[in-house]
Amino acid sequence: MATQTVQSLVEGGKATAGPPLGPSLGPLGVNIGQVVAEINRKTASFRGMQVPVKVLVDASTKEFEVTIGTPPASALVKKEANVEKGSANPLLDKVADLRIEQIIKIAKMKEDSLLGKALKQKVKEIVGTCNSMGILVEGKPAVDTLKDIDAGAFDTEISQEKTELTEEELKELEEEKKRLAEDIAKRRTELLAKAKTIIDSMAGKERSEIKGKLVQAGIPSVIIDELLPVEGAAAGAAPAAPGAAGAAKAPATGAAAKPEKAEKKAEKQEKK
Repeated sequence: MATQTVQSLVEGGKATAGPPLGPSLGPLGVNIGQVVAEINRKTASFRGMQVPVKVLVDASTKEFEVTIGTPPASALVKKEANVEKGSANPLLDKVADLRIEQIIKIAKMKEDSLLGKALKQKVKEIVGTCNSMGILVEGKPAVDTLKDIDAGAFDTEISQEKTELTEEELKELEEEKKRLAEDIAKRRTELLAKAKTIIDSMAGKERSEIKGKLVQAGIPSVIIDELLPVEGAAAGAAPAAPGAAGAAKAPATGAAAKPEKAEKKAEKQEKK
């Protein structure tokens, strides 16, 4: 029999009979209330996120089937970590910490689109995404947690498919996130001071020479670009002070600078 398809984006767990679903489903003669209830049941775990939904309706029997897509793994990681963006410098700056239960939860949400056959392999894919975003897992850099997973450290949690944390554990993660933010701010201040000292000592030198020295000293590119802007920069010109108007607009090293780059890396990792 002919099947008609309705596709839409809905907020997880909050679909209604109003637009955009209602007007599209109405002409098909399907029970809209039942469709909405089924969509909300299937998208309940994606609250706060836009979820792609597809409703297949049999034109003769009016029977329907609801299938849902899932947001990118990076979006699910951000939701679990309660952060807006991943780290702009994931190797150095860590913006949050996740427990293995949260990783398992995400892996189960994405199980249909991940490459791994077993849950353990799927968990490792999500940990790889965390690595690209500057998210710690179990208090360690994600690459170290991958080694722990391979060594069987979390076999019990994975085999039992544990996905829930206590209120106390969630509170601990929030405290850890605050501490990480303080570490990033402190490190940024130290790097700014170090960079300014180098720049001041090389007054009159070409920008390329100064930049080379900064790179050699381990100064992140975001700080170099902030203190040595290309446009309007003259050799030996004094750089903007860290608190000046121009610098104030510059993103921090670990939280907001070009976050889309980290997100793209995470999505690429998801596809591998």
